[in-house]
Amino acid sequence: MAKYVPDITTNRWVIFAEGRTKRPVDTDKSKSANVNEICVFCPGFERIPGEEIYRVGEGRAYERGWKVRVIKNKYPITDFHEVIIHSPDDKLDIDRLPLDQVKLIMRVYRERFNANKDLGHSIIFNNVGEVAGASIRHPHSQLVVVPKQINLDTLPLEAVVNTVVDNKNFVVFCPNFSQWPFELWIAPKRRGEFFGQITDEESDDLAYVLQNALKRLIKHLSGAGHYHPGMPMVSFKDGPAYNYYVHHGKDWYIRIIPRLVHRAGFELGTGLSVNTIDPVDAAEALKEEDIGQTLEEKILNG
Repeated sequence: MAKYVPDITTNRWVIFAEGRTKRPVDTDKSKSANVNEICVFCPGFERIPGEEIYRVGEGRAYERGWKVRVIKNKYPITDFHEVIIHSPDDKLDIDRLPLDQVKLIMRVYRERFNANKDLGHSIIFNNVGEVAGASIRHPHSQLVVVPKQINLDTLPLEAVVNTVVDNKNFVVFCPNFSQWPFELWIAPKRRGEFFGQITDEESDDLAYVLQNALKRLIKHLSGAGHYHPGMPMVSFKDGPAYNYYVHHGKDWYIRIIPRLVHRAGFELGTGLSVNTIDPVDAAEALKEEDIGQTLEEKILNG
């Protein structure tokens, strides 16, 4: 059981989840390949990682044939914690999967958000890379439910400026309030709704927009020629490292945070953020990044 402890002076909360210390870790790239090592999220091992809740694709529960699979997290943060396994492939993530597969993932996001919304705040998030908190390499997202009586210290939807991508249903931008270098937000053009209210058309469009945004970030930050003065750590050359989350409340958005720097003593001691990349410059660089769009993608992108 999760333990919730409030700070009565600030109305902030801490969750104690001691079981998280027991979760397995397989993100160490220094380990040599071993034929005896298995990926428990891969097809053939469906009975190992946890109770199956939901699937898209063929086959019965705990059998092969799935395209996207949802299981209970064996090492939960709260009492309701799910793992959304993106695909049977343990190497391709959202930026490289076929767009049709990403569309399935977005539909599952919506389904699981709605399935849990009456239990509390449904937080969908994705950690990519060890420094971003990922413990399992097989691409997956998570959904954690937090009781509604707990105040979540999250940002409201920022004003849309510094646009990177603008299409029929969504806009991708770098807000002026960006707290992290190359931070990206995805905002729906239809406002005042929860994430679970998106239509099928919007869900499919979101798949394209999210994939497009991640492609731009990863290509730009992986390039050897992309040096930013004062930011020698800005690089994904050893693999991408980022987090994104879907805002749980009305006027939802997706916030993508590349993990390029570490918070140091000043930030921790003051609560202030130091961002050495101007969001205007970040947006311009990402907008100009050539990601080899197809004709269909150019049409979607307006």
